[in-house]
Parts: sequence; C-alpha cells; structure tokens
Amino acid sequence: MTEEIAKQERWFETLYAQASAYLTNPDTWITIGAIVLKILLIIILSRIVVALVQAAVNRVFQHRRGSKLQIEQRRVDTLRVLVNNVARYSIYFLAILLTLQQLGVDLRPVLVSAGVLGLAVGFGAQSLVRDVITGFFIIFEDQFAVGDVVTINNMTGTVQEIGLRITRIRSWTGEVHIFPNGSITQVTNYSLQNTLAVVDVSVAYEEDLDNVERVLKEIIKKAQDEVPDIVAEPQLLGVHAFGPMEVIMRVTAECKPNTHHGVSRKLRAMIKREFDARGIEIPYPRLVFQPKGQA
Repeated sequence: MTEEIAKQERWFETLYAQASAYLTNPDTWITIGAIVLKILLIIILSRIVVALVQAAVNRVFQHRRGSKLQIEQRRVDTLRVLVNNVARYSIYFLAILLTLQQLGVDLRPVLVSAGVLGLAVGFGAQSLVRDVITGFFIIFEDQFAVGDVVTINNMTGTVQEIGLRITRIRSWTGEVHIFPNGSITQVTNYSLQNTLAVVDVSVAYEEDLDNVERVLKEIIKKAQDEVPDIVAEPQLLGVHAFGPMEVIMRVTAECKPNTHHGVSRKLRAMIKREFDARGIEIPYPRLVFQPKGQA
C-alpha cells in the first residue's frame, strides 16, 4: 500500500514537472499567441470579406437596372437578398474550417463526418429539407418576390425577405410574420397584375339618372388625367343595385398593381366634391320628429 502511494506521488510529481516545464517554456506561449492571432485574423478577414462581397453584389444588382437585359425589380431584389445570404453562409463556413485547422483538427475526417451527418440530418429533418426545396421552387417559379404584397396562409403583408428556408412578410400595422417555406400552402400575390378599383356610388331615387351618369362620366374622365395610378379609362357600368333609400351605380378603374385602394379613395373624394357642387344628393338616414298631439 505504501509503495502504491509512493508511485502515485512520483507520477503526480512527474506530471507537475512536465506541466510546469510546458507552461514556462516561452516557445509554448509564442505558439499559443500565434494561433490566437491567426484565429482573430480569420474572424476579422471573414467579416471584411462578407462586407465586401455584399457591397459588390448590391452594386452588381444596382447596375442591372440600367442594363439592356431588363429584369423585373422585384426579382432583382429577391435574387440580391438570396445571393447575399448564400455568400455570407459560405464565407462563415470556410472561416470555421480554417479556425479548426489552426486548432490542429484534421479537416478530412471532419468533412467526411459532415457528409455522414448531413445524410443523417436529411433523413431526420425532413421538414427542413421540405422548407429548402419549397424555397427553391418559390424563387425559381417567381411565385412572389421582395416588395410584393401577398397573402400567405391568411396573413397579408409586404414581402421583406425570401430565403431557402423561411419567408418574412411585414403587415401594414408593423408586425413581421415568419413562415417556414414548407408551411406555405396558399399564396395570393397582389403585385403581379393590374388591379381593379371598384366604387359604388349611391344617389337618391329622386335624382335624374341621365344627369348623374353625365356627371360621373365627367368625373372619371378627369380622374384619368389627374390620378397617375389609373392605367386605362375608367368605366361607368351603370345602375348596379337598388337599395332601401338609394340607387347604387358602379364605377371601375384599372390601375397599377396594388394601388386600387388608394385609387378608390381618390375617386370617392372627387365624386363627393363634384356631387356637392352640382347639387346631387347622396342619401343618408334622417330622423323626423313629430310634435306630440299633431297628426
């Protein structure tokens, strides 16, 4: 028992002597300092390269606007965001590999293990694979792009970012909704085609319909000249319906994508002002008080 204790003490003394010799050796600290310095340089250079690549990508896509080969701006913005994301992830992955190399890790087993791990993840994380594949087809088929106003899974907003895994949209009240691409089952895009502004105009039954139609035609002709979002001559469809107190007439105007709400508001304001100036009555509920005792 005493011999075993003495042997352990000699082993600890030897280990302590080796550790002290290693830590007090100037070459050790020079080597460690060089490794730390190289890792810091890799981190700094990777961030600089990411910034330079993103600036170059943004510049290239800005120059694309004036080139002879014209591409829709919505697609240009989408591709710009996607290329920036891929470049950033690729540079950071390379920086991680270089850091591991400085720490003495053999990269060949790491790369082989990464391939095996990627295959395992592919089987285990099927939702992630579905998100990536769906994101690829969203971009390839140009279903929607950055800046489009869309409804995704009953959520409406402006597309802020399209990645291979997620899509971000911002609603008009400021909320940001994030959708995994694999969960996107229904998309309505309001920015692809011209939209139609529909305005229903109510007039009293006592009004002369011929006069009302003549005034409305003057208004929509004026609106075509004054409202830049209207792309075709507005149409007066005539009497659309009969209400309890009013005759409803319908006006339509083809306008630029996703501008129909603003055009509708401008048309209503123009119609109201012109009806007031021409003495055309827009019906509204009235209360008539009958004094007590009078028939």
